[in-house]
Parts: sequence; C-alpha cells; structure tokens
Amino acid sequence: MSRSTAAAPVVVIGAGPYGLSTAAHLKARGLHVRVFGSPMASWAENMPAGMLLKSPPSASLLSAPHTGFTLDAYCREAGETRLTGHDPVPVEMFFRYGRWFAEQLVPEVENVRVLGIGRQTDGFHLKLASGEELRTQAVVAARGMDGFAYVPEALVPLVPEGLVSHSSQHADLAKFAGHDGVVVGAGQSAQESAALLGEAGARVRLTARTQRLVFGTAPTPPPHWQPDTPLGRSWGLYAVVHHAAAFRFLPVPTRLRLIKRVLGPFGSWWLKPRLDGVPVRLGEIITGPSGTGMLSVSRLGVPTDALTRSKRGTSWLPRATGSSWTLWTSSPLSCGPSWPGPAGPPLWTPGSSPRCRGSTSPASGQRPPSVR
Repeated sequence: MSRSTAAAPVVVIGAGPYGLSTAAHLKARGLHVRVFGSPMASWAENMPAGMLLKSPPSASLLSAPHTGFTLDAYCREAGETRLTGHDPVPVEMFFRYGRWFAEQLVPEVENVRVLGIGRQTDGFHLKLASGEELRTQAVVAARGMDGFAYVPEALVPLVPEGLVSHSSQHADLAKFAGHDGVVVGAGQSAQESAALLGEAGARVRLTARTQRLVFGTAPTPPPHWQPDTPLGRSWGLYAVVHHAAAFRFLPVPTRLRLIKRVLGPFGSWWLKPRLDGVPVRLGEIITGPSGTGMLSVSRLGVPTDALTRSKRGTSWLPRATGSSWTLWTSSPLSCGPSWPGPAGPPLWTPGSSPRCRGSTSPASGQRPPSVR
C-alpha cells in the first residue's frame, strides 16, 4: 500500500559521481535533500575488472563543497597507494573512493528505486518502489548511462541469439577466455575492452569504421607548446575542460561539431602498446548477419568478406558503440520530451521544461572523470 509523506525541497535520483557530488553541494547550502540510488553501483556492476580510468588522478574525483575529499585524500586515509602525475587509476580504486565519499558526505543515500515522476502545479510527485510517495519542488536526474547502451541497427537481429552485448554489460571478462569474438568501436571503451579480452585469453579482434585509431599524447618532458589537460596536451581539450560551463550556450550544430572534433573516439596513450597483439581492421562497417554465425562486412561500401564464428567456442560481439541519449530509453520520467543529444544531467523545476546542463556537473561546473 502506498503512503504519502511531507514534501522534500530537492530529490536527487542516482548515487554515482554526479548524484553524490550534487547532493553534497546542496546539503552544504543548507537544503534538505533526499538521494535515491545505490552508491557507485554502476561502477561496481558495469565496469570490467582491471579497467583503468581515462583521466589522471588529479581529475578523477567527485566534487565536494569542502577540501579534503579528493582521491588522494581517500588514499591517505585508507592506506592505499597514492597516485601522482599520469598514473592510471584502477576502476576498483575509484569505486572504493566513491563509496568513501558517500559515507563521509552523503551517508543518508536511500537504496530505493524511483518508479515514476509526475509533474504537478506545485512541483513533482514521485512514486518509490518502497510504496512511498512524496512531493518535491526540484528533481535532479543523475542516473548515469544505465539503459542508454546503443545497438546499431545492423546488429539488432543478433541480440536475441546472445551473440551481441554491450561493453557495459560485462564486469568479468575472464569468462571469454578461449573464445573468439569481435569488438566493434574505436573509442576508449572499445580499445580497452579488446586489450582486456586479449589479456584474459580470448581470441579477439577490433573492427571500426574509422580509418585510424587515435590515442592521447603520452607524457613528455618540457618544453611544451600545448597546455596539459586530464586527457592530454591540446588547446581544444584545454578549452573544453576549463570553459565547460560555456559549452551549453553554443548553437547545437557547433556543439556537435566540437564534440566530434575535440571529444571524438580516442584511447589513452597507455592503451597503444596493449593492443599490439590484437588484430585490428579499420574502415569496415558491419552491415548485418549473413547466415549462421556470419556477419556481412563492407569496406568503404564494398562487400569484401565475412567474420566467421569459430566452431571451437561460443562467439560474441561486444559493442563499444556508445550511448543513445533519449529520455524515454530507460527513465521513470513522465513529465516531458527528450532533451538534445549532447547533454548532461537534466534539472527540472516547476513550470520549466527539461533543459540541458551541458557537460558540467550541476553542482560545481567541474567535469566528471573521463572514463570510457
């Protein structure tokens, strides 16, 4: 049986880096905040073991309203090895850091699922899996990327057969040892998935439609003519990192062009040597299934060959093809249409439409860790 409670000024949905950071800042401003979610759950359940963050230690942090809650502060207190400079950050360490951050600043996170949100004249009405119902004046949606995995149309027929999965669906890649498979994509997720699968004993190849794989610039001694950023030395990246709050004011065509040019698919510098033993086929497009265990592949629009499923083990096709950002993909929201694709966490207030918060954290204008 459902029950109603008194109104809460602000509700935060999600307890990942964005949700925890936002809640910490709102609490510091004296607001009563209710936070729903499981702290860092998607990082524990949807990231492969052995994954390394794309961002360096100094940029791999949650945003706190006070000093003393960085990744380095956590390592000091927990007795973990402190990372400096461009040391890669293990995903397991970042997960533990996020949980520590929640315990310190947002201990009241409620592990309850939000089933629905409805707009009312005086705010919003929320229904929770616990049966509770409540009213609130503002909702911050920070649900992360769960449910937004993109499946290229050509691969959809293979999903029911269990031959296609997304890179975010596998926390343990050791189960693929001795099996054959293809990783599709050219970004960090695809490159690192291929490397991890190969290191786990799988027979894997990487294929992408791009003509070349792009990697970040490895650290080098001075002098430097480009400024340093969490993703490498680049004037373009410097502008995105240090002026991210202005990004959402640009025209949509300009934003899309900059995303493709500056934040297009690329891997960390430390991934390049790890792909040395992985066969890479570029300039290829998978056009769909072709017979049992076969995939039709086109090279520059000209059919050339097929990728054959091995008879020695179960084949799989991990997709690392990004996410599709539409509001109705996986959301309890019933109060408005979708927001534009290159958007960050949405914020709703009474009388408003969902609006893009750009690529910055709602709490502080600080970018989240760049990981996949």
